[in-house]
Amino acid sequence: MIASELIQSQVPVLRLSDTIKTALNYFEEYKLLQIPVIGPKGYMGLLEEEIALSNTENKELNDLQNVLLKHKIQDEEHLYSALTYFLKSNLCILPVIDVNQKYLGCITATDLFKKTCEWLSVDNLAGLLHLEIEQQNYSLVQIAQIVESSDAKIISCVCIPKKNEPSVLEVIIKINREELSSIIQTFERYEYKIIATFHKNIHQKGLDDRFDSFIRYLNI
Repeated sequence: MIASELIQSQVPVLRLSDTIKTALNYFEEYKLLQIPVIGPKGYMGLLEEEIALSNTENKELNDLQNVLLKHKIQDEEHLYSALTYFLKSNLCILPVIDVNQKYLGCITATDLFKKTCEWLSVDNLAGLLHLEIEQQNYSLVQIAQIVESSDAKIISCVCIPKKNEPSVLEVIIKINREELSSIIQTFERYEYKIIATFHKNIHQKGLDDRFDSFIRYLNI
C-alpha cells in the first residue's frame, strides 16, 4: 500500500493568487485545519487555519509563503510513512507529490485510519495474543510456526517497542481462530511471556495501556 493509492481528490486547493478571504471560505465549507497551496512550480505548502484567521481578508497567499507548512509525502512512499507523518505532526491532511513536486492530491487522517484498520483486519472476528519478547529472541518465523502447529494462521502482527525498555518488544498477533487455548499452551511451553489474551473462552485478560495507546494512535 503506497501513498498514491490513498489519495482523496475532494480536498480543495488554494493558489498563491488567492486571498485570505477565499481561504477562510474554504476552511468554513470543508471543515479542515490545513489546506494545500499550489503555485507555478507545483506544491508550495499547507496553509493553517490559524494563520488565515490572523491575517486580513484581502492579503494574498503569495505574501505568506514563508509560513506555509512544508509537510508532504512522495507518491511512492509506503502507508507506514504516512502514519509517521500524522503521528509526528498535527495534521488533518497530508499532500502527496511526485518527483517533480507536482501536487497529486491529499491523504486524509480519516481515510488513513480506515485503510490501516482494513490492513490490520480489525473487523475480522478472531483471537488476539499480546506477547512480550526480548528483541534478541524475537523470531516471527517461530511465532508463526507455533500458531500454525495448531492449524491456525496469523492474520496480522504488530511489534511495538516497550516504553522505557527499548530492548523489549510487545508483539500483538491476530489469529484466524476465536478459541486459542491450545495455541496459548504452546506459547507457554516455549516460555513466551503472555501479557494479555482475547479469545472466545477468555473474553478479556487485561489488555494493557500500551495496546490501548496503539489503538488511540490509529484513531488519530
